[in-house]
Amino acid sequence: MWRVLADGWLYQLWVVGATRMREVDGSWPAPGSKLHHSVGVWPLTIDDDTEVVASEEGRLLQLHARAWPSGAAEVVIRVEDHGAGATVTIEEDLVAGPGRLVPAPARSLAIQLRNRESLQRLAWLAERRE
Repeated sequence: MWRVLADGWLYQLWVVGATRMREVDGSWPAPGSKLHHSVGVWPLTIDDDTEVVASEEGRLLQLHARAWPSGAAEVVIRVEDHGAGATVTIEEDLVAGPGRLVPAPARSLAIQLRNRESLQRLAWLAERRE
């Protein structure tokens, strides 16, 4: 699982809404490193970046994800290893931008649905990279 998370070029394959990767810092996923991506559907795409806030190899990836002008989110991805498998969780919420005007319950539901699909895509990638 960690190999997929540690390969920044795979980001657009599992993160719902990410359209393409433009650049991945060579030190990804070290703290301070960035993914330079686009979000949206062509031709309505936004170029922005996601920065690693904290990283513990095999266990934790904390990100500051930007998609201006809609906003920015703090994302925490945890991996709990179970030998032959792993449990992955994503915690996310908007921390800046107009998206914060959406009431928390509605925002949370939309984020949960998006992250459920992202986790499914992540699992498919990880299972095929073993």
